[in-house]
Amino acid sequence: MSDPWDSPVAPLSARRGRHRRDPAPVRAGLVRAGLRFLRRRPGALWALAGWSVLEAAHTFALGFALARALDAGFLAGRPATGLWWLAAAGLGLLVGALGTARVYRQVAALAEPLRDTLVHRVVERGLCEAVSATVAPGRGSGDAGTSSVSRLTHQVEIARDSFAGVVMVSRSFAVTLAGTLAGLAALAPPLLLVVLPPLAAGLAVFAVTLRPLARRQRDFLVADEELATEAGSVVRALRDVAACGARQTVRGALRRRVDAERRAADALAYWGIARAVALGLGGRLPLVLLLALAPWLLRHGVSAGELAGALTYLTQALLPALQGLVHGLGGAGARLAVVIGRLRQGTVDPAAAGPAAPTASAQAPAPAEHGALTGPGGTARPPRGTPAGRSPSRVPAPRGFGGAPPALALRDVSFAYGPAARPVLCGLDLEVPAGGHLAVVGPSGAGKSTLALLAAGLLRPSHGEVRLSARTASATADGVLPVEQRVLIPQESYVFTGSVRENLSCLLPAHCPPPDAALSSAVEAVGAQALVRRLGGLAGHVEAAALSAGERQQVALARAYLSPAPLAVLDEAGSHLDPAAEERAESAFAQRGGTLVVIAHRISSALRADRVLVLDGPRTRCGTHRELLACSPLYRDLTAGWAPHPLAAERQTAGEGRTG
Repeated sequence: MSDPWDSPVAPLSARRGRHRRDPAPVRAGLVRAGLRFLRRRPGALWALAGWSVLEAAHTFALGFALARALDAGFLAGRPATGLWWLAAAGLGLLVGALGTARVYRQVAALAEPLRDTLVHRVVERGLCEAVSATVAPGRGSGDAGTSSVSRLTHQVEIARDSFAGVVMVSRSFAVTLAGTLAGLAALAPPLLLVVLPPLAAGLAVFAVTLRPLARRQRDFLVADEELATEAGSVVRALRDVAACGARQTVRGALRRRVDAERRAADALAYWGIARAVALGLGGRLPLVLLLALAPWLLRHGVSAGELAGALTYLTQALLPALQGLVHGLGGAGARLAVVIGRLRQGTVDPAAAGPAAPTASAQAPAPAEHGALTGPGGTARPPRGTPAGRSPSRVPAPRGFGGAPPALALRDVSFAYGPAARPVLCGLDLEVPAGGHLAVVGPSGAGKSTLALLAAGLLRPSHGEVRLSARTASATADGVLPVEQRVLIPQESYVFTGSVRENLSCLLPAHCPPPDAALSSAVEAVGAQALVRRLGGLAGHVEAAALSAGERQQVALARAYLSPAPLAVLDEAGSHLDPAAEERAESAFAQRGGTLVVIAHRISSALRADRVLVLDGPRTRCGTHRELLACSPLYRDLTAGWAPHPLAAERQTAGEGRTG
């Protein structure tokens, strides 16, 4: 049985739900890991503390020098003394700037080793995932590489910047608080009685709400990331969603993601009120109290200069530092915890990855033992040339559909787009009889278009052989079959500038032009008569750029319908047509005679075919619609959201009665 988490239309939330972990042990582990990281760098910590003293001295000098300049200078009638104190405040500003510059260097001395540590972990984890994907073929090495690149280029940088931000705001508040309290005590101890109680209350509120606030911030970040991931996956799989009729399922999953992010944002906003309360109590209430109690303070020995110095401490130092602490720890701190937690998740041990997924031959109902592939006629043979780490894609189809000789035969075919690339098709055996109608389905990237190009002789297999009516598909000198052997209609159809007649007859022998009646009959068969009429009839002019993608497909379908080739391969040739027009075109090719292979854009194409090939790696299957519902989990997933028209279902049932 396949893993239900691999369903192409299963909500991503369900797949990710397996990896959720209890936040309490994770949080404790992060704290311990952070302390170990800092203890291993005592030099940077002592240097950071030393240069921070200069910032504390600057904060102390800011209010104290202003108070002395007023009391001993300007208010006492000695402006020179006042200017000297202001000059001392300016010197303190320069010293503080020097300390700040050195502080940034020390923060970098802590943040860059953290980045290097995380990069080492990400690379190590990516290598383990790649090895695990080789051991267990069911895991996509491409997905592992993509996630590793994302961690390396994005998440590591977020962790480094957030760590530096947390260190800076925490250190800045501690330094500013020390300088401010020392300055207030030096100016007038009664000032501490006004400032300390509300400041302590604000810090207490912030400390109590920090954990739930950080949790809400983390929940919002996770919800936002999961919504972006879900939306990105849906965009990449739009064709699969349309083919499976899973619009409602996917729309519901996206709506749930949007609702989850909205709820997380609302919760974060509600807890943001606590942040405003902490700022109001700790930073703004002391300022209000100083102004309200100014007469009382002046009566108890506090001078005007000392009062002005206290106001300077609050407005220019303490309040900005408190704002930075509250917003920094509530935002950057939560991001840091989330990203570090994800980057520190355990690496994948290839030895613990479990056995590789069973080969298709082991799961197939055909009589095959110990990984042997069942060849034509039911004889068993071992797999030949299967690339390392991949299981062969065995298709347990009998020779032809009812004993007819095969019009298309693939023998142990493997194909990769490069010597080191992961094979798209691996060990594939397939036979399609003359007059057969085969639909090929599977998720994006399963190899459907590659199979179409191999069948048309436009690609040569890396291993194995492709034959058309007993003729090797790459037997010609240039490796391409002549047009009288096969016709391929790709998704992006080619139309050239010229007349309608020239576009329709370009695959026919030049010495034997077709009569207009034959051209008109082909146009009508594929449902393109309205387009040809709009263009001015068979003599009308075709301008490729003026046609839509669907109109180009109609022209290409009529052209292929006229071709004498016994094999027609439609590679999503009706993907830009509506379902009714696509059904009409496929029905025309089915009645045209010859062999038809349809790379299905919609599951309805599978319902119209004699047999369906489900490309699913080692779980590849071939059979009727009913047989595949019983033996192919992927096919059940693909058809789960599809509601066929009753007439189509009736035709499928009748077809199974004829061909089963």
